[in-house]
Amino acid sequence: MIPILNTAAALLTIGFGLFGFLAPSFTLGALDLTTTNSNMGLSEMRASVGGLFVVTAAAALWLGTPMAFTMVGFVYAGAALGRFVSLALDNPPFVKALTFGGIEAALAAFLILANMSRNA
Repeated sequence: MIPILNTAAALLTIGFGLFGFLAPSFTLGALDLTTTNSNMGLSEMRASVGGLFVVTAAAALWLGTPMAFTMVGFVYAGAALGRFVSLALDNPPFVKALTFGGIEAALAAFLILANMSRNA
């Protein structure tokens, strides 16, 4: 069952990442961000919100090892940590930030806890 859930989590991650990778303007709007005098914001969306997640999850699917899926979990843990620190320090829209952080934390918890025991 864990391999099926790993695959589902990786495909979900690729789906999330494709929004940032292929539709950075949409993603900017969803995250309440804007570009300034340049299109560097679009570049950042494609890189850190898009490509990073797409390639990390695709690599986990390709490698197919518990450790690979654990590392995807650590990527989500970093995103969740940043989100929760932002909640404490930045006063973002509370429900939106908490929802995104909750999804990231849940994926992190599953991918790390389910796969760490399988890494032995």
